[in-house]
Amino acid sequence: MTSVTLEIERLGERGEAVAKLSGRKVFVPFALAGERVLAEVEGERGRLLEVLSPSPDRIAPICKHYGVCGGCAVQSLAPSAYAEWKRGLVASALGNAGIAAEVAPLVDAHGAGRRRAVFHARDGAVGFMEARAHKIVEIGACPLFEAGLARALEAARALAQALKNTGKPLDIAVTSTAQGLDVDLRGSGALQEDEARALVALAEALDLARLSNHGRILALRRRPMIAVGKAKLSPPPGGFLQATAQGEEDIASLALQAIGKAKRVADLFCGSGAFALRLCEGARVDAFDENAEAIAALEEAVRTLTGAKPVAAHRRNLFDNPLRADELEAFDAVVFDPPRVGAAAQASELARSQVPAVVAISCNPQSFARDARVLIDGGFALEQVTPIDQFRYAAHVELVAVFKRAASRKRKAPLLSR
Repeated sequence: MTSVTLEIERLGERGEAVAKLSGRKVFVPFALAGERVLAEVEGERGRLLEVLSPSPDRIAPICKHYGVCGGCAVQSLAPSAYAEWKRGLVASALGNAGIAAEVAPLVDAHGAGRRRAVFHARDGAVGFMEARAHKIVEIGACPLFEAGLARALEAARALAQALKNTGKPLDIAVTSTAQGLDVDLRGSGALQEDEARALVALAEALDLARLSNHGRILALRRRPMIAVGKAKLSPPPGGFLQATAQGEEDIASLALQAIGKAKRVADLFCGSGAFALRLCEGARVDAFDENAEAIAALEEAVRTLTGAKPVAAHRRNLFDNPLRADELEAFDAVVFDPPRVGAAAQASELARSQVPAVVAISCNPQSFARDARVLIDGGFALEQVTPIDQFRYAAHVELVAVFKRAASRKRKAPLLSR
């Protein structure tokens, strides 16, 4: 490796500083735009050795593990500059797709903190991965967790210790609920009988609400429940939830504003109903997802509601079998929240439809921009884009976008198929 002085040009989409060396890009984690730094360089990777000329936006990080732990990319950037960088991630993705749209200021949705985390366990070490590496950084606590995750690391270490003889790397997903910690182990594969018994005993000793292995429940001491609007949801083991409760509220609020007085709404890639269970307060909802456990959890949560409009939950793979344009004619508005890969097939059908309003929720500005291009080319106007920050200091950003179509012809009766 060679030690060189670099002039940092900007922060990249992964939160790494970008500089030029002999005409090629070099990426330096933990440096900031406008700084002159000394870095050790190998290929396109740089390791920060010293900040020779700090940015006026440089501040002290809040965590002693910053600079080693890969969980946070940008802790040393002043709040206003940080918010503009995150907003810029969305603006850049849209610009690269040839989309001219005003991006609203970043919404801080950290709230009380992260309510879920995935810890990694390898060779007796438990924590988060080092930046751009497979080495685990063992941490004592994380300042970004909500109070309910205070004992999550303790539980993760105890569970990893119980399975150390398997010799397999583990991912330990922990969610904070009102009933206690909900833990799902991944990576161990099928358990031996004695291993399962030991884990059940640990769940008791650690006072876990629920313990699962690859989604199979090992111990259910108290059924985990999450408040979703006015509903009570028991998420499936290891099921997806938005990272912060505030983030879910803020995204849902924007979606509700966008659909206005719509009488019938489709919620696509609905998961366990984070949005369907709120949308139904004013509209009839058809919710679609391929995950059977998530659909079952949604159907159960619907039964906890009073005074809501009907919710019909449909199990359907929207990647292979998207709602067709003729099926979409039944709806006044569509909300869709696909995984990181986006929803190319469904976006194409939406573009062919006459749905008046579409609300897109995304955790990946690049795949969103691709899908947005399809909708715009199909005649939709992109009216609003709002970035949401529920992954504080990470290079991830959520967004909510609102598309509107000019007055459309009268829609036909539904032609839904499962």
